[in-house]
Amino acid sequence: MQIPIFTVDAFTNRPFCGNPAAVCLLENDLDEGLHQKIATEMNLSETAFIRKLHPADDFTKSSCFGLRWFTPANEVPLCGHATLASAAVLFHIQKNTNSVLTFVTLSGELKTRREKDHIVLDLPLYSTYPQALEEVGELIKAAVGDMIVQDLRYSPDTKKLLVRLSDTYERSVLEKLQVNAQQFLSAEKTGKVKGLILTLKGNSSGKDKVLEDPVTGSAHAVLSSYWSEQLGKTEMLAFQCSRRGGELKISLRNDGRVEIAGQFAIVLKGNLTL
Repeated sequence: MQIPIFTVDAFTNRPFCGNPAAVCLLENDLDEGLHQKIATEMNLSETAFIRKLHPADDFTKSSCFGLRWFTPANEVPLCGHATLASAAVLFHIQKNTNSVLTFVTLSGELKTRREKDHIVLDLPLYSTYPQALEEVGELIKAAVGDMIVQDLRYSPDTKKLLVRLSDTYERSVLEKLQVNAQQFLSAEKTGKVKGLILTLKGNSSGKDKVLEDPVTGSAHAVLSSYWSEQLGKTEMLAFQCSRRGGELKISLRNDGRVEIAGQFAIVLKGNLTL
């Protein structure tokens, strides 16, 4: 059996930047255990599997598909950059003729559309709530040491801790910051924090920053809610200060959703032989 597979760099228009995801096109159902084996073999942050929902479906003409995401270790309920990568494969490799594609996922139906040279993701908007420093003091220390924290929020839907550093820091400080993942995990004693988002207020260009590897759409579904509240804006441009970098255009809607747009670069096409 051969499975078409692609590697797509998301939230960038340049190869080897942004966030890479593998995308597999499944003509037929795959043995359940193979999803994880393939994702482990690809060893990228996420591998996406696009599947037909009905035997007569066509990757070129159909508008609704199943979509699952796997890390090298487990399946995840939501992945923004691998969704963008999946839409890029259907729109630009398969030449899908629809203007909007719908993916049926563990997070419900997610819609994507083409907009000039961007792909727009329609994602749930996740609220954040004030978090007491005392409860997560060790975590903060492990993540940023003695740096000044201006605000601290928690997103119960995503189990992410949002740490806003002082506005006195420049973007270069965040770009140079190295978080020891093992030290951070060892300091997590609350049982409720599964991810960390570090952010700074942007400059006059309206950009905000997040340190997470490398560009994460789902993290910006949290950040969008926070920065919209802080800045009084519904349209924002975000730059992710990881080594590979990436840019996202953000637009909040009034129905509890957020549209996140990004570019992409398709860097690999091939087949898995099983």
